[in-house]
Amino acid sequence: MMARDTTTAVLLLSCQDQKGLVAATSDFIYRNNGNIVHADQHVDAEAGLFLQRIEWELADFHIRRAELADAFRPIAEKFGMQWGLHFTDYVPRIAIFVSKLEHCLSDLLLRQRMGEIAAEVPVVISNHPDLQQLVETFGPRYHFYPITKETKAAQEKKQIEFLEEQRIDLVVLARYMQILGGEFVRRFRNRIINIHHSFLPAFPGGRPYYQAYERGVKIIGATSHYATEELDQGPIIEQDVVRVSHRDSVEDLIRKGKDLERVVLARAVSLHLAHRILVYGNKTVVFD
Repeated sequence: MMARDTTTAVLLLSCQDQKGLVAATSDFIYRNNGNIVHADQHVDAEAGLFLQRIEWELADFHIRRAELADAFRPIAEKFGMQWGLHFTDYVPRIAIFVSKLEHCLSDLLLRQRMGEIAAEVPVVISNHPDLQQLVETFGPRYHFYPITKETKAAQEKKQIEFLEEQRIDLVVLARYMQILGGEFVRRFRNRIINIHHSFLPAFPGGRPYYQAYERGVKIIGATSHYATEELDQGPIIEQDVVRVSHRDSVEDLIRKGKDLERVVLARAVSLHLAHRILVYGNKTVVFD
């Protein structure tokens, strides 16, 4: 007896809010013998925008996968939708970018090995050679691109070409201490996830935890977002905070901050891989 196909299709869409949207998508699935396993929508009343995520089983569905997009297109055109169709048996390919700090990198590699991150990580790219041994212990290939002000544009061009050769679906900046150029960001629009502390813009620069300590902050946090041409201003995916007190040293703040960065980045990557994020303007809807 053959095992039942557990693959599901995920449809993400957005358009101007209007009557009949929920009925149109659900009726399309129903008429073709699909079983909906997840459906969620949101209306941004201020923007007049409707956003939806709907997921259904492909077992017994009457439309073949290769024909599904063409079958749905007339509905999308009728309502003026921006939309994307995904299948859960596809295994995406991630490239992790890192400099010298290893905490986010190690966490992602371990989660991937344990099956918590449903993706391949074939390569890690760095502007320093320091973490090669660590990375190769986990299995990915380590690619070192030394970058100076004079070589930055040429090296990023090589990186873009390499990522496209490797069929990379998602770039994760795991504390990569370089500002990506505009061409890089445009090539991977909404496919570059970054992590940083949440002190910005109050405590910019390379020593935010020391500045926070001197100001006696009571909470610290981390933010993960999609990278855009404007530094650290992209659509936010995930955030979290932890309380601190006068008893905490600078080292305590750094340790707690790293812990948050690990968790927040992993959550953001998992949400992206599960197709639970819709970007509109400089905001996101993150579906449960």
